[in-house]
Amino acid sequence: MASEGLQRRAFLGAAAAAGVAAIGATAGCDPAPAARPRTTAAATRRARPAVVPERHLPGDPDFWVRSAGPAEAIEGYPGQVSIRPGQEFTLHVSTTGSSFRVSAYRVGWYQGAQARLVWRSGEIRGRRQDEASFASATRTVFTGWEPTLTVATSGWPEGAYLLRLDASNGHQRYVPLVVRSADGAGKTVIVHAPETWQAYNLWGGYDLYQGEDGSYGTRSLEVSFNRPYDGDGAVRFMTYERAFVVLAERTGIPLAYTTGTDLEHDPSILHGATAIYTLGHDEYWTPQRRAAITAARDAGSNVAFLGANTCYRRIRMASAADGTAGRTVICYKTDVGQDPMYSADPALATTDYRASPAPDPESSLTGVIYQGYPVDASYVIHQADHWLYAGTGVRKGQSFGHLVGVEFDRVNLGYPTPRPIEVLAHSPVVCEGRPDYSDTAYYTTASGAGVFASGTMRWVESMMAGHRGDGDDHRISAAAGRFVTRVNTNLLLAFARGPAREHYPTARDNLGALA
Repeated sequence: MASEGLQRRAFLGAAAAAGVAAIGATAGCDPAPAARPRTTAAATRRARPAVVPERHLPGDPDFWVRSAGPAEAIEGYPGQVSIRPGQEFTLHVSTTGSSFRVSAYRVGWYQGAQARLVWRSGEIRGRRQDEASFASATRTVFTGWEPTLTVATSGWPEGAYLLRLDASNGHQRYVPLVVRSADGAGKTVIVHAPETWQAYNLWGGYDLYQGEDGSYGTRSLEVSFNRPYDGDGAVRFMTYERAFVVLAERTGIPLAYTTGTDLEHDPSILHGATAIYTLGHDEYWTPQRRAAITAARDAGSNVAFLGANTCYRRIRMASAADGTAGRTVICYKTDVGQDPMYSADPALATTDYRASPAPDPESSLTGVIYQGYPVDASYVIHQADHWLYAGTGVRKGQSFGHLVGVEFDRVNLGYPTPRPIEVLAHSPVVCEGRPDYSDTAYYTTASGAGVFASGTMRWVESMMAGHRGDGDDHRISAAAGRFVTRVNTNLLLAFARGPAREHYPTARDNLGALA
């Protein structure tokens, strides 16, 4: 199946390439040490081996899961959502195979291969672990699986990783892991969304949307990280995040990696960041995380929301049943009256941010607000001369079919909205028989920060359109994928320069010109 991986490598081929620095320096060998000239500091610097940027290293295109097989064939989860470089993590694996191997792939450009093999285990004895446990009070599925192995990460660069489990029975699964950065100053910070991955994780028959009988009323009120992810193990990362990570790495700008769960208790990575990106589906936020990103924006960090339905649900993080901190996502949603915080501390009650008992709509940060689901509509250009569209060749009224969906946002002055705000795309949609619009929007702040919101959940996944990417391409054309890739390239390079208002035009409020 290596050919399949090679066919997929080109999906970002139309992106504007960043400048490539010259690399390579060799040090000579002097057989007569006593005759060596005195070494100067400058000579020492010249003699050091060149550090090859990650994007220029050769990759390993055969990182794909080829056969997931039945759920019990091989599955696992890490004992930590993220780690710092050099830290150990535990891996909890259950398999029907007699043995398995683990391969750690770092996601990036890698000359188009999209991943690099960083580490591979030896053969490990396989076994079936115990059945899942169930906490009936909150309808939470979790496991008490024993750690199968502990992995040291010395030499692993920070970034987004896919651990692939390969069982002797021929089946495979992913386990996602983030090796997070310690410092984001002067860097573009990519924020991954494991809280949202977990909210939609139906492993064991329960997530925050439905229970084992498929009904909303039997859904979980709390979900646990102490269980594998469903599907191939990394469906949401692969669909909504991976393509943007590959592109960001290709540009060569300084990057830092973290997760929403880490921002809750340590927002310091955002201090001095040039830009902060949340990706295709990042719905579940703690108030602490939202406050940290808002503060960074107000200090001059640019912010981009590359999806829809962003920061829609207020959540809390809690310890797991075994006492491990930060392993449970709590969101009561429409049953918020049952949340213990409803009376004790309403600002921490877990429901939609716009809902009672402490309404605080997400639009004050994002500029747009979640409108509905499901839609499938064309993306229609409105402000064709905006600098973010440079090099795309688009004209006003031009459209890209199916790029808007499956959830959408718009500028809605019925909610708190930063002004001035500029709508770049204004796309007619019909949601459950109701006409509406999806908006791509941009605003600037007094701090100089620029804030971009795509307004469609398909923004990141469209970059794979026409290139046999993961999942359903929704009939999005390769031309649409090239358009989004170019806009994202413009965004990455521009926001990496610092506060956008210092380098690019401020937002021009154009709401009065909209239909």
